[in-house]
Amino acid sequence: MKKTSLVVAISACLTISAHTVSASVTDQDILNDHKMTGQVVTNGMGLQGQRFSPLNIINTGNVNKLVPIWSFSFGGEKQRGQEAQPLIYDGVMYVTASYSRVFAIDLKTGEELWQYDARLPDGIMPCCDVVNRGAAIHGDTIFFGTLDAKLVALDRKTGKAKWKKKLGDYKAGYSITAAPLIVEGKVIMGVSGGEFGIIGKVEARDAETGKLVWSRPTIEGHMGMLNGKESTMTGKKNATWPGDMWKYGGGATWLGGTYDPETRTIFYGTGNPAPWNSHLRPGDNLYSTSRIAFNPDNGEIKWHYQTTPNDGWDFDGVNEVVSFNQDGKKFAATADRNGFFYVLDREEGKLVNASPFVRDITWAKEIDLKSGRPVYNDDNRPSDPTKSGDGKKGKSVFAVPSFLGGKNWMPMSYSQQTELFYVPSNEWGMDIWNEPVSYKKGAAYLGAGFTIKPLFEDYIGSLKAIDPRSGKIVWEYKNHAPLWGGVMTTAGGLVFMGTPEGYFKAFDAKSGDELWKFQTGSGIVGQPITWEQNGEQYVSVLSGWGGAVPLWGGEVAKRVRHLNQGGSVWTFKIPN
Repeated sequence: MKKTSLVVAISACLTISAHTVSASVTDQDILNDHKMTGQVVTNGMGLQGQRFSPLNIINTGNVNKLVPIWSFSFGGEKQRGQEAQPLIYDGVMYVTASYSRVFAIDLKTGEELWQYDARLPDGIMPCCDVVNRGAAIHGDTIFFGTLDAKLVALDRKTGKAKWKKKLGDYKAGYSITAAPLIVEGKVIMGVSGGEFGIIGKVEARDAETGKLVWSRPTIEGHMGMLNGKESTMTGKKNATWPGDMWKYGGGATWLGGTYDPETRTIFYGTGNPAPWNSHLRPGDNLYSTSRIAFNPDNGEIKWHYQTTPNDGWDFDGVNEVVSFNQDGKKFAATADRNGFFYVLDREEGKLVNASPFVRDITWAKEIDLKSGRPVYNDDNRPSDPTKSGDGKKGKSVFAVPSFLGGKNWMPMSYSQQTELFYVPSNEWGMDIWNEPVSYKKGAAYLGAGFTIKPLFEDYIGSLKAIDPRSGKIVWEYKNHAPLWGGVMTTAGGLVFMGTPEGYFKAFDAKSGDELWKFQTGSGIVGQPITWEQNGEQYVSVLSGWGGAVPLWGGEVAKRVRHLNQGGSVWTFKIPN
């Protein structure tokens, strides 16, 4: 039985743009996604992850006329965090939802064409809600990951499974929440589960068969795979990890990756080292909390940049690497959970610039531009519980930002028009202390306790426009609740973003002025997209409050406990 849809006004007159009518999605379609306005076939609206559209039909002069034309409900009782970015191809929207579901929706009517529900076993262990951040498409196949750590290939016309591949043991804490990446006919995928002492990795599989091409672990000491055989070791065993700590080292690749075709490089970020208690693992703990550049042919590491060596605050390093060119040079930018905005030379991984983008950072004084390393405030690292307190709990410190980060998973956007980055950030801190811990399969592997607290009474969330040349914050929009959704920019001079309070908003990209908003009925933690059909521009976003904030937010969670959950996708246009 198909779910009901709200179809408003003139939705019946929608036609499919010739831009998207082809037999199937090709590698060339994927490479050109950032400039093909009639489709969205990559997570990031282009492989480089800029989330910028060249469309300007909707612009600063008319965005106030934007209205909804249909809303589709994901239905049921599974209304948890909806963090996905939809895909658009050949008259159909493909979108994932909580609890590892996929929907195909008719763009003309907003009606369901098919639905796929993964059969999840009891005992799955997602750390930060039952979210899914999107799918990938290649040929006539839709790819997505499940909460029991499977990569699934579906027929895009019927929703029937073509193949399934297991990427890890869910009983050990492995799961998948990220959207896959398609590079030259290969499906690239990472894993979640760093809080359980799993080993992060990036894998490439043949898109047609699902056969493993290569696998690269992200913790030193572990062996990679290439064409069914062991290849090379990641790093050098025990170089930056003591004893056997590398065996359960974390470094999860839980956000997904980007690809730069100019340098033929896959970029992935890696999560926290395990456990959180940094005194148990002296050393840099490579390659956790890093941005890693991979060779797409064999998975070998081309270079890495570590943002928080010997991370003791769960700052991770998974945040997206966005490729951009400026002043004739090839750069990559990333906004870290640790509160610093980094610009790297993306050919060699060398640090170009690093600047704070949130206020009152306590864990480090600055980033040394020569060494690329943080200058720590040693007294702001949680203490060793065996050398302070009663041996069961170390001395607590108040650290800024909190472990949920200056910017968490929610993707930023780069505007080719303004040459600014638009970063969804949060201003908060935490009481954090260390505790003794030992590894046990399937159990939380933290060795720390924490309470997150707001820094300011009037706001936590902050959308910031950042100049990558100087690190200067050009403008800022403050939001009472934390921001937890993605950002999109367009050549119409607009920035689109949703809020936990349920508003989908459009801002002037140059000034930060709010130009339009619409109440969707539940908090927005999804990622907006836009596309063109029959000479008209459309915008879509998921609505459905959830994610890590209400689960881990401590005192901050009090600000959002009144928000209603939901599960829907809204589509907008300007009526004729």
